Amino acid sequence: MCLAIPGKIEEIDQQAIMRTARVNFNGMVKEVCIEWVPEADVGKYVIVHAGFAISVLDEKEALESLDLINEVAQSPNAYRKW
Repeated sequence: MCLAIPGKIEEIDQQAIMRTARVNFNGMVKEVCIEWVPEADVGKYVIVHAGFAISVLDEKEALESLDLINEVAQSPNAYRKW
């Protein structure tokens, strides 16, 4: 199963060979390649999979997704094996 997570761009590194950004995932900040989403900018939300931003999301949609992810993570059955 693959999972792509929304995160908010805090800073963009224009000096890198490939365009990268520091993206905040609910308090955890990671370096992400944003080369594939040229419209990505500071303050925008991106969907990230395997270290690559794959699309830009509007803030409302991103926050709804993060709320659902947090809700599942706090569920008593969140880590139950199937």
